[in-house]
Amino acid sequence: MNRVNRATFAVVISLLCLACSITALPNTRKIDVSRSSLKVRVYKTGFFSAFAHNHEIEAPIKSGELKESDGPSIELRIDAGKMRVLDPEESEDKRAQIQRTMQGAQVLDCDRFPEIHFQSTAVEPRETDHWVVHGNLNLHGQNHPVTVDVTFKDGLYRGSATLKQTGFGITPVSIAGGTVKVKDEVKVEFQISLVK
Repeated sequence: MNRVNRATFAVVISLLCLACSITALPNTRKIDVSRSSLKVRVYKTGFFSAFAHNHEIEAPIKSGELKESDGPSIELRIDAGKMRVLDPEESEDKRAQIQRTMQGAQVLDCDRFPEIHFQSTAVEPRETDHWVVHGNLNLHGQNHPVTVDVTFKDGLYRGSATLKQTGFGITPVSIAGGTVKVKDEVKVEFQISLVK
């Protein structure tokens, strides 16, 4: 093999190695934020809780990505200032009041802590299309481990987790001298679609 053929052969081998390394990169996909959703359910408690309503809060996902193979992982970012109280049983004025309280210094303190961030640390397969995801949640300026149950069906990753507000330095809101208040535990539910 002459010098030109050896040089050509070396270039071809280098290109093949580069192509192989590119195809071997982790399978990371962006989350389709327009087709994904996250909701927080806050439940009432207290002596007069029968006269109050539970709260349903929409928390639009700002960005995120999911790695499906070679050490699967997920990362989500939520703009706390864009969270919206849905509460269909409440009047528009009451919903606005609840939202101001939620975003204010008493609860989320969105001015100081504008972003909620979740980063997985481990993914445990349970059954086909079912996992337990461990990760760190940064909420209200505090970072703590959480566990999320996740399933995959009809092209969507669905899951839920239960969190304690006090675990993130948030005091559950109470009114009427404490006779109506929200429970410390809140439930987070989500469904995630990936960009095709």
